[in-house]
Amino acid sequence: MYFASSAGLALALFLLPVSVHAAENAPDFTVSGAATLISDYRFRGISLTGKDPAVQATVNLSHKSGIYVGTWTSSLDMGDRYGPTEVDFYSGWSGALAARTRLDVALAYYSYPGGEGSGKIEYFETTSRLTRDFGPFSATVGSGYSWSQAALGGDHLYLFGETAAPVPGTPLILRAHGGRSKGAISPRPGGYYDWSVGADAALGLITLGLSYVDTDLGTSNADAAALFSLTAAF
Repeated sequence: MYFASSAGLALALFLLPVSVHAAENAPDFTVSGAATLISDYRFRGISLTGKDPAVQATVNLSHKSGIYVGTWTSSLDMGDRYGPTEVDFYSGWSGALAARTRLDVALAYYSYPGGEGSGKIEYFETTSRLTRDFGPFSATVGSGYSWSQAALGGDHLYLFGETAAPVPGTPLILRAHGGRSKGAISPRPGGYYDWSVGADAALGLITLGLSYVDTDLGTSNADAAALFSLTAAF
């Protein structure tokens, strides 16, 4: 098994709580969420929908202390064993370590309700993201680690780096990502690399995304592809 949710990424499985942390007069709790239509659900470069579109949604509850909990779900096409849906639950903390420097640490549980057959397929992963704002751009380094569990048969480590840069005078944000996956859920014993470049355009509560993703696996479900996404925040 070599996948989980996007974070993504997508975080996806790695959602940052909204700006509730920044304002002293912010409410104690803030609820945020989003729904996404994406042309292919890729997790760390690998398609989990057979290169078909996916519908995804998330709901996040944040406390002004930086603690948050939430859930993320996506349609899936990985066979009957995993069923038609992935549902992830996560909890963590996000906050400032210093001026222009933020840390986000979380624990995620990846589940596949509706799957058929025997054998454990759900598992936990710890995640961390350290982000530094350099003014014209931000840079992030992070990790995802799963210890040996019944579903995995061993441990797994994912390391990554990202950068994001807004284009002045436009709604565009340029992004780049590179990561390395090695361990129990890697499709290659020695591990593999994934990378992507792209841009998001924020238009009010709507965000349009375009990205190019690829890996060094050379398999049909992890080859180069252009991804399109439409996200509506609520």
